[in-house]
Amino acid sequence: MSVEIQDPELKEMLEHGLYFHGHLCPAMPLGLRAGLLARRRLDVERAKSKELMLLSETGSGHLMQCVLDGLMMSTGCTYGKGNCKKLNYNKMAFVLINVVESKAVRIAVKPEFIRQALNSPFLERRQQGIPPEMIEPEIAEAAINRVLSLPEEDLFNIGDVYDYEYIYKQEGPLEFCEKCEEVVFGSKARVKKGKILCIPCSGYEG
Repeated sequence: MSVEIQDPELKEMLEHGLYFHGHLCPAMPLGLRAGLLARRRLDVERAKSKELMLLSETGSGHLMQCVLDGLMMSTGCTYGKGNCKKLNYNKMAFVLINVVESKAVRIAVKPEFIRQALNSPFLERRQQGIPPEMIEPEIAEAAINRVLSLPEEDLFNIGDVYDYEYIYKQEGPLEFCEKCEEVVFGSKARVKKGKILCIPCSGYEG
């Protein structure tokens, strides 16, 4: 990237984020910046376990959904740890919760920024159906450089910190499917004709 990044944490996360994400696009770095901003508003470190919870308002199949990879990288909230939930609103916003102190902040990408971005060469190509990895690297890098160089107030609407109590749902004990014999955790076991089965073997919906 041609932009000199002054923030050492952002600089390090960008390198790892690009590797994790797999292609050049402006949405992932946008998520990096948003997640860092939310953490600093809450005065918290990156999550090592479940001390933070990320409620992402993004969905699937829409432009700029890659922002979620950046959010996961910068907050430490991941699907594997169970502290990342996609709300599928198809919006460019999220809530980061400090579970320990019951505090949260909501950050949304500014509509003005998105309107301008839609006219950029990168998103013009994306709207034509061109996959991000097929877009010329110089065009992708220019879009990333813009995200990295703009002030936070030009990118995001930043809410006030507010009270939010979040309690993680605890699953029940594990079971073993009586057909395939694989383990099933908690509430996803099903009973059919007196047998405990996993969802695929039961034929029931999730």
